[in-house]
Amino acid sequence: MTEAPRTAHVGDPRVLELPRCALVILSGDARGREKTIEGDLFRIGKARENELVLLDETVSRAHCEIVRERRGYLLRDLGSTNGTLLDGAEIKEAWLKPGAVITVGKVELKVRPFSERIEILPSDSTTYGEAVGRSVAMRAVFGLLERLGPTDATVLIGGETGTGKDVIARSIHARSPRARGPFIVVDCGAVVGSLIESELFGHEKGAFTGAAAARQGAFELAHGGTLFLDEIGELPLDLQPKLLRVLETRSFRRVGGNQAHAVNIRVIAASKRNLKMEVERGKFREDLYFRLAVVPIELPPLRERREDIPFLAETLLDRLAAADPTGTTPGRLGTHVLDALSAHDWPGNVRELRNVLERAALLSGAAGQSEVQLGMLPFAGRAQAGPATGGVGLPAFEASKSYRDTKAEFENLFEQLYVTWLLEKADGNISAAARAADMDRKYLHKLVRKHGLHPKG
Repeated sequence: MTEAPRTAHVGDPRVLELPRCALVILSGDARGREKTIEGDLFRIGKARENELVLLDETVSRAHCEIVRERRGYLLRDLGSTNGTLLDGAEIKEAWLKPGAVITVGKVELKVRPFSERIEILPSDSTTYGEAVGRSVAMRAVFGLLERLGPTDATVLIGGETGTGKDVIARSIHARSPRARGPFIVVDCGAVVGSLIESELFGHEKGAFTGAAAARQGAFELAHGGTLFLDEIGELPLDLQPKLLRVLETRSFRRVGGNQAHAVNIRVIAASKRNLKMEVERGKFREDLYFRLAVVPIELPPLRERREDIPFLAETLLDRLAAADPTGTTPGRLGTHVLDALSAHDWPGNVRELRNVLERAALLSGAAGQSEVQLGMLPFAGRAQAGPATGGVGLPAFEASKSYRDTKAEFENLFEQLYVTWLLEKADGNISAAARAADMDRKYLHKLVRKHGLHPKG
């Protein structure tokens, strides 16, 4: 069983073949029962918290575990009293093969691999939790999450800043069996590098200067629920092996501590970076990437699903009105306003749209108007750039946006303008453009696709 599970991706064919594995009980009172291995960690033992409970006196409370790795399934003994055998040989750790027999105490389990064919169709629904979209691209995301979201599979969400990665993460949690458990968020890009380990795993009193008391970390706080690792691409390289180990074993030690803490959590990660490219550059561990990308989701930027903008704008305005205790938020958007919203490129994506609508709603309410006016949109009267920028307006500075989000908007606009200019200079020839810019052709091609441009070759 060395084949890695094929991960589900929105861009893949609609029929997905997912390698799965089940254990068939060959002996004991539960003979003939079958249990499918779900999630990344599958524990076997007498205690009720195990995924497979074997009520046999020869089985330890926590006897052994099966960890899903990129290359297959790894069986590991947990210091059991009577040991764990694989095909008659006692093991501490070994890879499973099809048809192998695991002996847990005196109970025999046969390994039965199988393939599950899942047909993923765009959802009929235009919503998934708080996320909304009528476009095929978004309904394809919803369809995938409707099938795989309720499982414990680790999800990796990609997409530009503001595309709604946090909304999708919260919606996955809210529609999962863990919905009543905690939802803990760690922004890996917002925590000082020297403190990120403590933020994730907690620390003991005196572990470092300033650690005046013991503190629980995100993994401990998320027990029984979901841990959302936002901007995982910003995680320092030296900390990535520690995170990988915790994801594999579902146990950790606080900084400065010796006691191992077992946790039962689901992990959702998100990044605006292309983590595959970061792996190629040596800035992100390949094994950690494959551990996270069991179900990778790529959220399309708003400019690539313009048909969603009117529906999304009306939905956001309705939510603003529902949250307004004064009842002064306008209830609708005029045709000219919707046309202007649909024509804008939205470098800040859904977050920018929400901020624009919130500002316009405040202005409309202050003016006592029931409808947002065109002049209330910040880009309606924005100064335009010259020919070198193709007449594209600069993003506005807004008090509600962080420095990082504002910088990301300008960087995104720079990419679009520079690549457009570069292609025009090379008469649309992407190879010539890449040579002129001293840029990797594949990376330039990625930027071209990202911004919806059309090179000649």
